[in-house]
Amino acid sequence: MPSQLLTKSQYLAGLQCRKYLWIQVYEPEQVPQTDTVTQYVFDQGHLVGEYAKRLYPGGIDIPQDDFTENIVTTKKLFAERRPLFEAGILAGRIYCRVDILNPVNENEWDIIEIKSGTSIKDVHIDDVSFQKYCCEKAGLKIKTCKLGFINNQYVKNGEIDPQELFVLEDISARVEEVSESIEERVADLLEVLSNKVCPDTAIGRHCLAPYECPLQVECWGFLPENSIFDLRGGKTKQFSLYEQGILSIKDIPGHIPLSRQQKIQKECVSTGKVHVEKDEIRQFLKKLKYPLYYLDFETFGQAIPIYDGTRPYQDIPFQFSLHVVESEESQPLHHSFLAQGTEDPRPQILHELKSLLGFEGSIIAYCSGFEEGVLKGLVEAFPQYTAWLKGILTRMVDLLSPFANFHYYNASQKDTVSLKKVLPAVSGRGYEEMTIGAGMDASVAFARIACGNATEEEIAKVRADLLNYCRLDTEGMIWVADELRRLSN
Repeated sequence: MPSQLLTKSQYLAGLQCRKYLWIQVYEPEQVPQTDTVTQYVFDQGHLVGEYAKRLYPGGIDIPQDDFTENIVTTKKLFAERRPLFEAGILAGRIYCRVDILNPVNENEWDIIEIKSGTSIKDVHIDDVSFQKYCCEKAGLKIKTCKLGFINNQYVKNGEIDPQELFVLEDISARVEEVSESIEERVADLLEVLSNKVCPDTAIGRHCLAPYECPLQVECWGFLPENSIFDLRGGKTKQFSLYEQGILSIKDIPGHIPLSRQQKIQKECVSTGKVHVEKDEIRQFLKKLKYPLYYLDFETFGQAIPIYDGTRPYQDIPFQFSLHVVESEESQPLHHSFLAQGTEDPRPQILHELKSLLGFEGSIIAYCSGFEEGVLKGLVEAFPQYTAWLKGILTRMVDLLSPFANFHYYNASQKDTVSLKKVLPAVSGRGYEEMTIGAGMDASVAFARIACGNATEEEIAKVRADLLNYCRLDTEGMIWVADELRRLSN
């Protein structure tokens, strides 16, 4: 593909940041490789695209591997007047590939763009407006523009029904609105591509939306440790400080109003000391009643549901870790569950938990709203456990509470109170050595072995990594609670 072409993906990149567009073309080695989670999202999008083709029976799938062949074949197939999948359109120096180009009337076409999300976003309108502009420049008459996205209320029952899975919405009016100045925008970005010098673009809100730019680490590398972008309270406050020339939290002038949490942050960053409110921590610890059950779930959600009775992107638990501490003198006892095969794991999870959680004692989770949501989802699907759940929910205690309320804060946490930051701040131990070290990584890893074509060796390795990761979540909670007890004395 000629490097001077402006493609759809480059157009969207250029709307967000000219520098990012230029580097994509001239210095692509500077763009970080796609990580596992992002690649999985792309793969989900491809799968959704395949199901969307079933909405238009008799359509023609145009090969995409060869750039020139894709364009030539597309031109030849226009006369067929059949739905075209992945039609390549070249008009001068602009190029796009249309998910679905559907013939209407005698000589018109509808553009149907398929997204794996569950709603329409502004960036989708820009996406389709570029496709329409490209198609019309190539001589096609476009009647309507539609966006197909996932119906998250669809419930699988047997084979996937594409008519129920997708929502098709006419976005023609919105496309027309943003297309008013598209010719100028395209010309501007083509000029960027023609320039051999990288545009000098300052950091700003555009670095974060509509997508987080992969060049952010490089472009933001000049910022100091504990910069104002690590300040709690959202991007508006952070950018306001940055635009005033303030780079570090410790350099925020005294006349600028700060919240209680922000004041604590500034104090900790400036002094290097840890903030501890002993009385508040003692009050929290009084809520913990033995035996203690430290519980953590891992879940995954697919665009195309794989279990009957489930919806797209529904959080399906596939794993839990449970550490039980019977008394102050007891050593923790560990229990775990990790789904095997392709059967719905939820019935077994409920069966296991009902036998393990007993009838008294605190059930401790970190950000317990997530665990409570998983449990409620399980009982919604299996209502025979409703009475049991009521007793469970009254016993839940959120270990996040003392950290969310800044009764403890260490500057190494930056602006987050997630367990991934709190655990090393409190205990000195963390997730760095783990092959799987985050919830999304766990979700993707399980989905790949459950729904993909992994070898037995790969499956065994991933299962071991998953068990180690989830175990550390609940064991880490024990370490955190123990350290809170020490700090409160």
